[in-house]
Amino acid sequence: MAKTATAYKEKMKELSVISLICSCFYPEARNKVICEVEDMEVKPINKRASGQAFEVILKPPSPVSDAAHSIASPPKKRDMSLDDIQKKLEAAEDRRRSQEAQVLKTLAEKREHERDVLFKAMEENNNFSRMAEEKLVLKMEQIKENREAHLAAMLERLHEKERHAAVVRQNKLLREELTA
Repeated sequence: MAKTATAYKEKMKELSVISLICSCFYPEARNKVICEVEDMEVKPINKRASGQAFEVILKPPSPVSDAAHSIASPPKKRDMSLDDIQKKLEAAEDRRRSQEAQVLKTLAEKREHERDVLFKAMEENNNFSRMAEEKLVLKMEQIKENREAHLAAMLERLHEKERHAAVVRQNKLLREELTA
């Protein structure tokens, strides 16, 4: 069957060349068999606008061709000894252990990477928190200084008004004494 399929593929490649040659010699479409090869027959179908079309008819395999195309059976395996089987089992066990070790190694690497990423994120978070706290402390100190300066300025104005009021009272008393 496989040989028939391979032969079919090869003949289909050859058909395009054969059809080109035939179309040069026989430009008119015919319903005759163009080519007949062992178990295949090719007939042209009515000519199409897009090109030519062919009908490929596969013939049923004959008993004579089956005998000619039969595939030889694969060589028989030799009997394996107990030592060979043991060696193969040990090799399979070693491969399994190696694969398991590789999987564990990659998992450990992933965990280590996750740990590093988590540590870095925590470090960045701590740095951000520390910087935000420092900014807040500076801002609070600035607000406190501004408040103290504002209160000092208000007290100074109040003292200035009290001095001015005292001067005005003295002047008023002097005026009353002079007019009296």
